[in-house]
Amino acid sequence: MTRTEQIIKQTEIYSAHNYKPLPVVIAEAKGVYMTDVEGKRYLDCLSAYSAVSHGHGHPRVLKALHEQADKLVVTSRAFHNDQLGPWCRELAALCDMEMVLPMNTGAEAVETAIKAARKWGYKVKGVPKYKAKIVCCADNFHGRTTTIVTMSTDELYKEDFGPFTPGFEIIPYGDIDALEKAIDDDTVAFLVEPIQGEAGVRLPPDGYLSAARRLCNEKNVLLIFDEIQTGLGRTGKLFCWQHEDAKPDLMCLGKALGGGCIPISAVVGSQEVLGLFRPGEHGSTFGGMPLSCAVSREALRVLVEDDLTGRAEKLGKRLRDGLESVQCEQIKEVRGKGLLLAVEFKPGPRTARQVCEALQDEGILCKETHETTVRFAPPLVIEPEQIDQIIAAVKKVLEN
Repeated sequence: MTRTEQIIKQTEIYSAHNYKPLPVVIAEAKGVYMTDVEGKRYLDCLSAYSAVSHGHGHPRVLKALHEQADKLVVTSRAFHNDQLGPWCRELAALCDMEMVLPMNTGAEAVETAIKAARKWGYKVKGVPKYKAKIVCCADNFHGRTTTIVTMSTDELYKEDFGPFTPGFEIIPYGDIDALEKAIDDDTVAFLVEPIQGEAGVRLPPDGYLSAARRLCNEKNVLLIFDEIQTGLGRTGKLFCWQHEDAKPDLMCLGKALGGGCIPISAVVGSQEVLGLFRPGEHGSTFGGMPLSCAVSREALRVLVEDDLTGRAEKLGKRLRDGLESVQCEQIKEVRGKGLLLAVEFKPGPRTARQVCEALQDEGILCKETHETTVRFAPPLVIEPEQIDQIIAAVKKVLEN
């Protein structure tokens, strides 16, 4: 039995089976490459679902991690620390927002946005107590908590986990008329992904985000964008909503916010909304801890100074052009923005999972979503020749 087989068997025995990973065991990673326990090197085309946009082990981010870890790691919010305030100021400025509320994971950021929107509805808009409604979209993915899976239309995420949380209405993604019909006097927010990542990198119609912005203004409803996967340069803009100049009232961030080194998330928005929280109403032991903030501060500096957003735009076009040139009748569509791309397949001889397994043999690691789609989202530090390596591997797998 190989070491890979031993570790996979051990994992299957002692770990709950809530994931179905590819049969590879990663031991090391640097930049855009990961190396397994057998010494084989792979090009990472998933970036931990965009958490590793800076690449694995970015030297500046690791330096900030080590230096801060030697000084101060956790204080809880019972005390101030010297990293939280500067991080909040710098993140708010980057987002052109007024306030920041730190948490640890993307799901926590979404939960925070839900609570903030409801509180705003009661305290500012005047919605009757506990009648607040949030509109969201079919095929969304906002996280795994019991409240968040209430919004899901994927039965796999919901089966056996009810009862669920009231207060949500689900409408078709990309349908502005459905949004207008769903908004009533008790509606406090519209929560939406600018691009639906887990649904298979699904884009709304052009103009949808800006139309949603105008409609929310007219109806006095908060617009909340979940930019946890799409934000911080991934789509060729700093934030995906900037493709249509549809600035939200609240924005959820996570994943790449930690520079690929540490979990950190945030809700950024206006003082009118986030300023409503009072001490004791919401929090987290590790939210805003100095280690996370120090790492995130450096990650944000790298993002701007190394123009990772511009790299995503330029190299994303190179990757998309290459994927669109693949000659394979089973390909239904290539879609996406920046370095968040997907190839969707028609029913045929191979599933998306089988394509991923074949690409693994060629030294490319990516992951299927919903059985029909393969997502390509390499780190934003990728080089042109590495883009060409991906394209060559895809052609070899799909054209032969």
